[in-house]
Amino acid sequence: MNLLFRPLRVIADKFNVLQMGMIASERVFKVLDNEDTTINDGNIETKHLKGKVEFNKVWFAYIEEQYVLKDISFTLKAGETLAIVGHTGSGKTSIISLLNRLYHINKGSIRIDETNIEDFRLDDLRANIAVVLQDVFLFSGSVKDNVTLRNPDIKDEEVERAAKMIGIHDFILQLPGGYDYNVMERGATLSLGQRQLLSFVRALLYDPAILILDEATSSVDTESEALIQHAIDKLIANRTSIVIAHRLSTIRKANKIMVLDKGEIKEIGSHDELLEKQGFYYQLHKMQFEKQGNLA
Repeated sequence: MNLLFRPLRVIADKFNVLQMGMIASERVFKVLDNEDTTINDGNIETKHLKGKVEFNKVWFAYIEEQYVLKDISFTLKAGETLAIVGHTGSGKTSIISLLNRLYHINKGSIRIDETNIEDFRLDDLRANIAVVLQDVFLFSGSVKDNVTLRNPDIKDEEVERAAKMIGIHDFILQLPGGYDYNVMERGATLSLGQRQLLSFVRALLYDPAILILDEATSSVDTESEALIQHAIDKLIANRTSIVIAHRLSTIRKANKIMVLDKGEIKEIGSHDELLEKQGFYYQLHKMQFEKQGNLA
């Protein structure tokens, strides 16, 4: 009986493979045919911004009238750190996407150093903003190439200085070849924490006026978290920073903590102020720390 049905199984398997291939190609062509672009119509050139950030009554929707951000207003002084917390889908990532001008806002304005971000040349604006994501991308190549992005203007001494500041220099020297060690595609030969630290070195080398950390510690183990938190403290020092985090223990030192819920700001203040208020942030904090019996 199995022999009789084997040809049918082979045909069915080939049909499934063909069907999957058609679906995949359809998605690829959809991306290639996409003509959406961000218009680079700004004319203000700037090499280095100070980093003051202002959102003024910002509304934004990916689909018309279905707003994911509603009347968002806050001011972040140059050198300050803002932590953004909230449940999945609350609008955290949308805020940093708008700051990078990946999308146009529907209403309101976003200003950096008192200038509307749409007035900056797009390449100048983005050169002043560094984004470190949860999923760090490393390409096949040396450690040095990955942190410099093969920029010939960055000297070896600068790379080593940045690595020492982040706290990964000694580890790199232990690798075969040191800074010439091939990390393989996506950093397959390194741990998640090590890849994250290399991404911090990369951000530090480009010395951005504004640093964005998007869930930078959410996937690392507790042992690595302490090392990465130390590196983050070095990275954000004297730099305007926006930190998106699920682990509330990593954002206690932030100048301001903003709680988002369904695209709206529910609370904004320091860690101590929000705990004393016993509102949204207090409840989020309690959910994470009540098992330890410590809400401070």
